Amino acid sequence: MSFADLATEAPAGYTVTSSPAAAYPELEEFFDILKTLIREPSVVGHEDSFFRVLRRDLEEIDINVHYYHGVLVAQGNRPHDLFLSAHIDRHGLLCTGPNEFQYAAFIAGNQGENMGDSASEHMLHTIENRFQGQRVQAHLPYTGTYLGQGEITRSYICPERKNLIFEVDGLDFLQPGTPVSFLDRLHFAEGLIYAQLDNVVSAALLIYLFRQGFQGTGLFTAQEESGRSWRYTLAWFQREQLTTQRLVVLDTSPYATRADADAQQIALRHKDATHGFSAAMTQELVDRCQRLGLTYGFKDEYIAAQNQTRSRPYPLGRTELGRIAGATAGAINGTTLQLPTTEYHTATETASLSAIAAVRQLLMTYL
Repeated sequence: MSFADLATEAPAGYTVTSSPAAAYPELEEFFDILKTLIREPSVVGHEDSFFRVLRRDLEEIDINVHYYHGVLVAQGNRPHDLFLSAHIDRHGLLCTGPNEFQYAAFIAGNQGENMGDSASEHMLHTIENRFQGQRVQAHLPYTGTYLGQGEITRSYICPERKNLIFEVDGLDFLQPGTPVSFLDRLHFAEGLIYAQLDNVVSAALLIYLFRQGFQGTGLFTAQEESGRSWRYTLAWFQREQLTTQRLVVLDTSPYATRADADAQQIALRHKDATHGFSAAMTQELVDRCQRLGLTYGFKDEYIAAQNQTRSRPYPLGRTELGRIAGATAGAINGTTLQLPTTEYHTATETASLSAIAAVRQLLMTYL
């Protein structure tokens, strides 16, 4: 794959531009990985086939790879130096009845995990009308075997079930329990990439880092969008009888506008709604950003500033890291490293090449 392959149609409001290969040649190999992973389905709660893809790629590298319930663990020769974590599940649909589809992360079985104040739940009303015309594809649970494609014709929030309900043309033959993913491809326009980036972009970064020689620990977790991933991460640390203050969770982070996202290349946090993060680990990332000349901002400070002018306050959010830190009274902690994006939780989530290059440059200092 070359950068030119990314320059296809652009989302609304953007214009396709020439290849960025000359400006960002260091991203070529990373995008080779990302382009492939984006095509693989990983609907929240149905990540098995994606785990197998990751395991195959990681076992080609000279590292140790172990698969546990809900988490794939890759380790180099210095596994305790740094723990990097990325959830691999992506939003999608679940067939719940005859020609009936719901947002997979918020079906009744998952709503108790979300605690009522996640950013995803808060944004349901914002994103409910964004899916008309979106192509989707159905897969068998566990195996990931392709079953067919359809198109979303309508999406709306059901007040009784408090979930997004989708009407889909072309998949009326599916049985309840079948996952349906967004038909996703990686595209480039105006110095940006767009796709359903959350959080396959971080999984691709982890694989890239291991290929470059990273010797720490990488944790790939399931079901973050339904509030469960922290349990799998915590269970692994408990199994290994480990604690650390050096767990860095990689993710995307939504901003209201492209200008807000571009105000920093890297999004950090002091805390979330559950617990404060490690001040030492957070400062370590700040120091490295400053040495490298990378711009950064704190998402919790951004939310607090935005809430000063909002009639309805935006939640600080509950992250995977905050839940782990809260459950262990801070014995397992660290910080978050996030990629600023817009069009959150859609198939056109958008990130700048500058931000991706910055996150890569920062992480490469840990090789």
